[in-house]
Amino acid sequence: MTPARLSVVIPALNEAAGISAMLQALAPLVACGAQLLVADGGSVDGTVALAQAGGAQVVHAPRGRALQMNAGAHQATGDVLVFLHADTRLPPDADRLIQQALASGPQVWGRFDVRIEGKHRMLRVIAALMNRRSRWTGIATGDQALFMTRAAFDVVGGFPVQPLMEDIEMSVRLLKISRPACLCARVVTSGRRWERHGVWRTVLLMWQLRLAYWRGAAPERLAERYK
Repeated sequence: MTPARLSVVIPALNEAAGISAMLQALAPLVACGAQLLVADGGSVDGTVALAQAGGAQVVHAPRGRALQMNAGAHQATGDVLVFLHADTRLPPDADRLIQQALASGPQVWGRFDVRIEGKHRMLRVIAALMNRRSRWTGIATGDQALFMTRAAFDVVGGFPVQPLMEDIEMSVRLLKISRPACLCARVVTSGRRWERHGVWRTVLLMWQLRLAYWRGAAPERLAERYK
């Protein structure tokens, strides 16, 4: 059976400091036929030029992670879509792992375990809890590098156009089709958000926002609190 082609969609906004290294890390996937798309939301720091120099196809989109990911997916030509944050690195054999996960069972989508990179010791605990919670609930976050078949993405209508919790809502939609493939291999994501604003403060805020979301709070209102 011919392996499915991957399209990696990277939403970006002013990521010049790290976009070149990220794309270089994805070079092995490109060598195996993967398509790289950087969905830029209006960067003013040279992200676009660096992405193009790194071999990515740049897709210009309105600012907003959901809008950017949907725009990137619209231009994608692969059978499997991988949505990767600009500060997150895939494991070296991500393509093989994704292929196996989607070919070995009824799952049409999935995510990786995550390791949060940073100095604070609690980041390990936070990552472990994220991974365990995700396995239990079937809900994945964008930090875990969501992947799905193109058909599944189209069936659910793409990411919901909302300013926050788009990954949570996307998981809810995809759960109507299948449970996720929860891969033990880890992506590595930056702990800059936690360390910049304080680890405990950020954890508390995220739990408050998620609880409010499940209770029906508008994503627009939650986005203001998140900022």
